Amino acid sequence: MANYHFGMPEVHYLSITELAGRFERTQLSPVEVTQAILDRIERLDPALECYSEVLGERALAAARTAEHEIAAGHHRGPLHGVPVAIKDLCDMAGVRTMAGGVVLGDHVAATDSTVVRLLEAAGAVIVGKLNLTEGAMVGYHPDRGVPVNPWNTDRWAGASSSGSGAATAAGLCFGSLGSDTGGSIRFPAAANGVVGVKPTYGRVSRAGVFPLAQTFDHVGPLTRSSADAALMLQTIAGRDPADPTSLDAVVGDLLSTVGDGVEGVRIGFDEAWASDGVDAQTADAVASALAVLAEAGTVVVPIDMPRIDDGLWFTMAACEAAIAHKGYFPERADEYGGFLSTFLALGLQVSGTEYAAGQIERNEFSGRLRAVFDTVDVIASPAMPRAAFPAPRDVLRGSLEQVMGLAPERITQHTVPYDFSGSPTITLPSGFDADGMPLAVQFAGRHLDEALLCRIGTTIERATDWHDRHPIP
Repeated sequence: MANYHFGMPEVHYLSITELAGRFERTQLSPVEVTQAILDRIERLDPALECYSEVLGERALAAARTAEHEIAAGHHRGPLHGVPVAIKDLCDMAGVRTMAGGVVLGDHVAATDSTVVRLLEAAGAVIVGKLNLTEGAMVGYHPDRGVPVNPWNTDRWAGASSSGSGAATAAGLCFGSLGSDTGGSIRFPAAANGVVGVKPTYGRVSRAGVFPLAQTFDHVGPLTRSSADAALMLQTIAGRDPADPTSLDAVVGDLLSTVGDGVEGVRIGFDEAWASDGVDAQTADAVASALAVLAEAGTVVVPIDMPRIDDGLWFTMAACEAAIAHKGYFPERADEYGGFLSTFLALGLQVSGTEYAAGQIERNEFSGRLRAVFDTVDVIASPAMPRAAFPAPRDVLRGSLEQVMGLAPERITQHTVPYDFSGSPTITLPSGFDADGMPLAVQFAGRHLDEALLCRIGTTIERATDWHDRHPIP
């Protein structure tokens, strides 16, 4: 048995790669670590409301299996025995998938989603499913939990993958899965001070993941380091016959290259776009990250970032969401919360002509962005225009107008362009504001270039301690 003292505060904040090494050397017990995480969830989550369902018995059974396998020399890899959690859009056989609402409240999946199957095949221990906004949009259903930002309970926890971001930041899991349609991996990463990777569209299968808007949806990891994000991503990525949109592209060992450095990497930066509506502290945080990378040998290249109206995303995503909820809405409209019911009703009103015009503009924007990537390797910007803002929980459960009234104007201007284009991004900590709230920087890359993004993140983390600060002992 391991002789590690689990009362020490750093246990739950170990990185996945650190934990994996201790498991492989039998210095730590997967069963004891899983129990420690379950105990921490029991103690903290009633206030944080990250989990929609805790799978204690199932997790401990998986941890016992992992422990026996590792002791017998059958080590499956760096996720073997590691407690992780998944957003409650992802099916797990025998477990409810509620998608943040009540319409699907009794839906129990018969089979695992592809991402769950791949995590468990790698030996990961799934400790539970995480709360999210209703249908993965922005507002919460009145009957479901609203995750709390562990840095400040009065601040926003970050859109639909809020449970994933908050649980990872608070040490209630070692990594989690989220999804991103308009910013919902990047906002929780920024708001909670963790790392979020939105992969290239199609890089990760969406089979068994309840959709918001299928041509915009991405599934990806939230972790406390870029190396951990690389590990989780390489585990869940790849071609899947169950998802015709998944890409047949070699993923490779992303983890093995995270420390390779960034000498000569060209970083595109449109100062006007990156500062438009952005508060000074956030702009300074982006500049700080760029200064770290300059010391490591990168070159900043001025660019003109192509523009696309983020309001167009709202129209197109609403239309696609109405398709996803066909058979539930409007037939069972009274079971929906105020935000999502209004959003879906708007989607039903979008004409084919409007949607087609949006698709044309989307394709043209993506072409202009590809031309920019002919001249640079990545593009830097904020993920959010400011740190997490005040967000009363009763208002987050309110109408579309009430919820949108909380957010800074054009909050999605730096996120939705990369959902339109399907480009991969990484969002990671880059400082703290005067109130002690995390600040973040976002980097976008060429399609399938997640390895470079994780190298950039690791370079910043090796030179700073931003990612090593935690909200709760």
